[in-house]
Parts: sequence; structure tokens; C-alpha cells
Amino acid sequence: MPTVDLAVESPLSTSVRAQQLSAMFDVPAQERAQLTWKGELPIETKPWNVGLIVGPSGCGKSTILSRVFGEAPPLAWGKASVIDDFDPSRSMNEIASACQAVGFNTIPAWLRPFQVLSNGERFRVELARRLLEGGDLIALDEFTSVVDRQVAKIGAHAVQRFVRKSARRVVAASCHYDIVDWLQPDWVLEPATMTFQWRSVQRRPAVPVELRRVDFGAWQLFAPFHYLTAELNKAATCWCLFVDDHPAAFAGVIHRPHPARHDIKGISRVVTLPDWQGLGLAMALCDELGGLYKARGWELRMYPAHPSFVRSFDRSPVWRLRKRPGVFSPATGRTGVVKGGGGRPCAVFSFSGASILDPAFAAEVKARS
Repeated sequence: MPTVDLAVESPLSTSVRAQQLSAMFDVPAQERAQLTWKGELPIETKPWNVGLIVGPSGCGKSTILSRVFGEAPPLAWGKASVIDDFDPSRSMNEIASACQAVGFNTIPAWLRPFQVLSNGERFRVELARRLLEGGDLIALDEFTSVVDRQVAKIGAHAVQRFVRKSARRVVAASCHYDIVDWLQPDWVLEPATMTFQWRSVQRRPAVPVELRRVDFGAWQLFAPFHYLTAELNKAATCWCLFVDDHPAAFAGVIHRPHPARHDIKGISRVVTLPDWQGLGLAMALCDELGGLYKARGWELRMYPAHPSFVRSFDRSPVWRLRKRPGVFSPATGRTGVVKGGGGRPCAVFSFSGASILDPAFAAEVKARS
């Protein structure tokens, strides 16, 4: 059975100040300091994808991580966009998938240099590079240490989901226990007591959400993070999904003219703030709006252009594909096959689920949030 049997020694200072300190606090004088860790680490007895080494600062997390699982090389960041910093051998599709997987979905931020990103954005794009370039076993030291706890939890959830989907392994070292329920590690090692524990993977904690209609001015908070444009039709009805009374996701709904029907509404803009990306709040918002408008006698449609958004709607059991992904032409306002370029990818979906007045559907939306 694999074990941890490590020792770290370092010489102690014999300076005048060191001697004064020993005298002040009655610390015995020593020539060398030694720290040891010894215990079982039976990680070869079961299959696993995610491991966590957790405990207070100074307990040996980084030492065990680097000695047992290897030390991750430092990442170099240039002055161009962060997508240019990824390994040149990686395709744009691979880079986009990794960024989206960790909740780094603000496309304008992809085009900015690392130095100007927020701490939360830096954390996510670093994760994307580690996961994409780190090989089959990825070691993450000081995991979530530099971000607020909300971003940390969502980031932990995104990491474990990506790792399990790609059948890889990651071991994270962290001093924060609040990420355990979000990272859902298969095993946990606490170096302070050299305690090892296998865990069963469980569902992440629920996120309480509330849908509210908001003023048009709320768009200003979300506009910088939309992947296409910062413009919103003045006639849009604005909705916001709140988490613990904090705005997290936004959608604008407009009337869609049709030659034969007068009961079609369309979602014009959907944006999730960066700190909340990776939980699926945008889909929960669209689902809830679909059920709400259906209860009012409208058919709600969605016209996603973002590739990952198209895939999410295509997988959804409550959205029906009306037009396969094609190219939207601003000149004609139609979606189809456009020759010669000049458009953007786009698909058309319509809500086919139950009315939000159906208690079972309302509970299902809440459960997915």
C-alpha cells in the first residue's frame, strides 16, 4: 500500500537575534529543524479522478503535493491576449472548450492580456491552461487561495466536472475546507493529522435563485460581459436571476414579429456575471422564463450564437430545435446558409417544457440551479 514518508530539514540561524529570540520565548537552541510526515496514502486501491490535500497553513500540503504528485511548472503570460498564451499546438476549439469548462465565458476577456484581468478571471484562465496543458495528472497548489469564496466554490465545481468528463486526474492543495462539497474529491488527505479518507461523489450544494423583473438600467451591469454586443433593444422586458439577493444572470425578452403568428417572444440577450459563471444559471434563467411566458400564453424562443450555448440548448429536454445551426445574416435578418461569410453562427430553439405554474416543473428548475 502506498505511503507518505517524508522529512524536510533546514539549518536554524545562530545569529544574535536568533539567540535573543530563543531567550525571550524560552525556545531551545537547535542547529537544525526537521518536519516529518508519515502515513498511508492508499490511492491505488480504487479508481479516482479528484484528490484534495487540505489543512491549515504550514501543515505540509505543498510539500506532499510536490514530492508525491510532482510540481506544476510556472505559467508564462505575454502582453497579448490570454488565448495567445495557450500552447500553440492547441486548437482554438480546444482552448474555447477549456475556458468554457471552468466558467471563463466572458469572450471579450479572452482578448485581453492576463495582467488586466480580475483575480477571478485570472484564476479561471490559469485553471483552463493547467487543465489543458497539464497532462493526465495535474497538481494544483494553493488552490482557490487568491479568490473570494464564491468564485472559489464555483471554480472548484467547474474543475471537478471538467476532470471527470475528460477522464483525467487532478490533485489540489488548499487551506480552505469550504470547497470540499463543491470540488467533490474522491479522497481527502489532511497532513496536519496524516488522516486519509475516501469519499463518495455527491451532488454539489443547491444555489437558491429568485427570478425578478428589473428596470432597463440593470443591463448596464451585464452589458460589458456579453459576448456579442453591449446593445439591448429599448423595448426589451428585462429579467434578472438573483442569488442570495445578488444579481447573477440577466435576460432581455422582446416581441418577435411573425407573418402568421402573434404569440412569439424571443430572448434577445443572456448574460451571467463572471463570478457566477460555471453553475448553469443562464440555462436555469431561460428555463424559468420559458415556463413563465408559456403560462402567459406566449411561445418563447432562443437564438443562441455561442457554440457552447447552442450545445446546451440542444441537450436540454425542455427546448426544441426549430432551425439547425446556420449563419445569421445581419443584412437579411435570417438564419440559413450564407455564402461568402459576413454572418455569425446561430440556431433557433423554442421552449417546449411545462408551464411554470406546474409545481413539478418549477421544482425541477430550482433543483438544477
